[in-house]
Parts: sequence; structure tokens; C-alpha cells
Amino acid sequence: MGLIWLVVLLAGNAFFVAGEFAVMSARRSQIEPLADEGNKRAKVALYAMEHVSIMLAVCQLGITVCSLLILNISEPAIHHLLAEPLMKIGMAESAADSVAFLIALILVTFLHVTFGEMVPKNISVSIADKAVLLLAMPLVGLSKLLKPITASLNGMANLVLHAFGIEPKDEVASSYTAAEVRSIIDTSSEEGALDEDDAARLTKALEFSSVTARSCMVPLDDLFTLEYGQTTAREFEKKVGKTGFSRMVITKNDVPVGYWHVKDVMLIDDAHSTQPLLDLPLHPLGRLEQDTEIEAALEAMRQEGNHLSAVVDESGATLGVVFLEDIIEVLVGEITDTTRKRVIPPRSEKQAK
Repeated sequence: MGLIWLVVLLAGNAFFVAGEFAVMSARRSQIEPLADEGNKRAKVALYAMEHVSIMLAVCQLGITVCSLLILNISEPAIHHLLAEPLMKIGMAESAADSVAFLIALILVTFLHVTFGEMVPKNISVSIADKAVLLLAMPLVGLSKLLKPITASLNGMANLVLHAFGIEPKDEVASSYTAAEVRSIIDTSSEEGALDEDDAARLTKALEFSSVTARSCMVPLDDLFTLEYGQTTAREFEKKVGKTGFSRMVITKNDVPVGYWHVKDVMLIDDAHSTQPLLDLPLHPLGRLEQDTEIEAALEAMRQEGNHLSAVVDESGATLGVVFLEDIIEVLVGEITDTTRKRVIPPRSEKQAK
């Protein structure tokens, strides 16, 4: 009978250990979609993950009770089974009793640690999302059944935490800092879960918020520009052919006022190709403060439909021009203008040099 109790208690201990690690290790990102679809087990699992302290109280209570019963019921039973055979082979009663006790203790400890602790823990951590779906329902049921006990235990534990100035948490953390996400990306890349390009792209996305409009603009001195009222279609085409850019910034008295796209000028017939482009409408430049974060700059340019925006200082003076392409390059790396003859490094890199 003692051996049967040993198996039952080991199974109970394994259940509570697995439940504890499942609740702590499961990912909300995997459980929430199932709950949104109406999966009852997922809803219960989310409840368990949102009431971690109560679930841990249930698990710890169960582990403690099972462990004590294993020592007090199963160990004596095994001890008794071993003592008699040892005495039959001629061993003194006191010696047989001591040897049987030692063997029983080692055997029970081995079974307890291996099958009651390590195996369920490793399984639960390895398949935490599946484990929490399987184990959350009985855990939550036990928490309601044992509520007076677990509430008292949890309350006492929280009082101790408050005494040390620690705020207890009832929910598994589901948010991460930028540094933690960066560490996850690095680890995933090292283990082969992410290829280098994806890892680099995600890292750039994390760094996106530290970039401002000024840091990725092209300064006025580095801009390829054409003066309004003095530029002909032929000169524009030569400039495009020389630089490889499809859009050229147009200035008035050296101040950017707009831009022309190569498609605009291609509509000019040959008869007027040597005349100044006075009647060709300019595409307007957007306007961004120099310290505008790059996410805000990107959103503003998207809403206004601008591919180019002037970057201005506190006094309103134009410092340079930021290109939509350059903002995207900050996020995804080098891209190629459809009319370029070669890939041109991001202007932000050009400035860094």
C-alpha cells in the first residue's frame, strides 16, 4: 500500500511543480489569441497568469503536503519492506534497521527529486504554453476550493514583502524594456532562430526612436540643388543623369522651396527644353523641427504625402532637407532609388563619415 501511495504522491508533486513552472513560463502572446477566439482553457490559463501569487500559493501548498506525506508514509513503508529481508540474511536487527532506513531515504529522495521535481519542471518549461492550457483549469479549481488557506498564506507572504519594501505582483510580466528586447534579439540570432538580416532590422527598429530629423537630413551644403527660374529641362535631365536621383531640390536665393520629379520634366517637349522652367509647378517641401523624432517625422511626411521635408531650427532657418527614403533606410538599411545607377549610402552614414 505504501508503494501505491508513493506513486500517487509523486504524481501529485509532479502536477504542482509542472503547474508552477507553466504559469510562470507561459507566454501571454501565445495564450491571448486563443482566449480571444473563445477557447475556454486559454481563458482559464490567462486568469491563472493574472493571479500568479494565488497560483503559486496553491502549488507550494501542494508540493509541501505531497513531500511531507512521501517522507511520512512512503519512506516507512519501503523501510519496512527492506528491513525484513536484511534480517533474514543474518544481519542484526539494529543494523538491518539502519541500512533499510538509509536505502529507503536515498531511494525516496531520488524518486522525489527526479520524478517529482526535475522531470515535470523540465517538461513544463519546454512546452510551457501547452502545459498551462492543460494544467490551469485544475489549478484554478483548487485555488477556489482552498481559497481560505491560500488567501491566508498569500496575505502573510505579501506582508513580509511589504516589510522589506517590495511590491508584490499578481501577474506574469508580459512587457520588456528596449534593452531586454535587444538581448532577446541577440540571443535568438546567436541560436539561429533569427537570421542576421532580420536581427539587424529589428535592432535598427529599436534604435529608431533615438534618431531625429537633423541627424538624418542632408545639410544644405551637401544638397544637389537647382535654382528656380534659371533651370531648363535639359539642365535638369543632365543633373539627374549625373547624380542618379529622381527628385531634385529647387531653391530660390539658395533656400529650398520645393522639388521636381524627373517624371514632371519628362513631360516638357523638346521645343521648350532649353527654356527656364517657370511654369512647372513645384512639389511643396514639408517642414520639420530639427529635434523632431524620426517616428514623428515619418508619420508627418506620410500624412502630408511628402517625399522631402525641410528641416528648420528654432528661428525657422532651413538647415537641410530630409528625404523619406533616408528615414526608411534608418529602419531597413540601404535601398536604391529606381533611377539611380548605383546604391548610394544613407545620407546619415555620409554625415557620420
